[in-house]
Amino acid sequence: MGRNHLTALLCAATLLAPARVLGADREHQQIAADLRMLQEQTARLQLAVDQLDETVRHVLATMAAHTDAMRRAFADQQLAVGAVADGVRVLRERFDDTNVRISSLSQEVEALRIARPPLSPAATEAAADPETGLPLDAPPGLSPGMSPQRMYDTAWADYTNGQWTLSIQGFEAYIKTFPRSELADDAQFYIGQTHYADGAFRDAINAFDQVLLNYPDGDIVPDASYKRGLALDRLGQTDRAREAFELVVTNYPDSTMATLARQALDRLNRQ
Repeated sequence: MGRNHLTALLCAATLLAPARVLGADREHQQIAADLRMLQEQTARLQLAVDQLDETVRHVLATMAAHTDAMRRAFADQQLAVGAVADGVRVLRERFDDTNVRISSLSQEVEALRIARPPLSPAATEAAADPETGLPLDAPPGLSPGMSPQRMYDTAWADYTNGQWTLSIQGFEAYIKTFPRSELADDAQFYIGQTHYADGAFRDAINAFDQVLLNYPDGDIVPDASYKRGLALDRLGQTDRAREAFELVVTNYPDSTMATLARQALDRLNRQ
């Protein structure tokens, strides 16, 4: 009985062994299939990553090209704006030059009008040149037809030649005749310069004060302020001179006179 039972078990084991082997093969095949699927998915994912990387590089290249184009366009725009600004500046300079010429012509016309006042018929016959019809005499201090520039240059020539009295008279006549001229403030300044050169420091201070009072926007104001300080210093009024130099440095810091005023202040501070 025992032997038959053992024989039966051996037979059953013999029959079951192929089934187990078959099941193991199927499981191995399933794992292999899953592995292949995973490899395929990995390959597709890698392909997608490569395509995405290519797309990113393309986008970056496009952005770089657009950036360069925008930079070039901005540079071209700046050049265009600069050209327009230069053109406007040139036009403004020409316009200012035209205004100066018109002003000069107006002053010359005014000078001619003053030099040749209307005369009565009798006076005209007595005072006119029979050939030209022009008056023979002009008002004192002003030659017939003398232009503002010529009048100023005459006074300037007297100043440079040391003719102090004639220079002051010439500049004063210029200011009286052409009070709105662009050189009126310069004429007043050189009146002060003439007094200063002549040693009349109080008169020089008064003349420089007239520049500051009557022509506050004139281009000669820094010079007048500085020379006023020098005149005060020559009179021994050190405190007032120091105040004058400090005003030059404060109000006109970028001017040449400010540099000279700083040097004058250093000298006064060392005294």
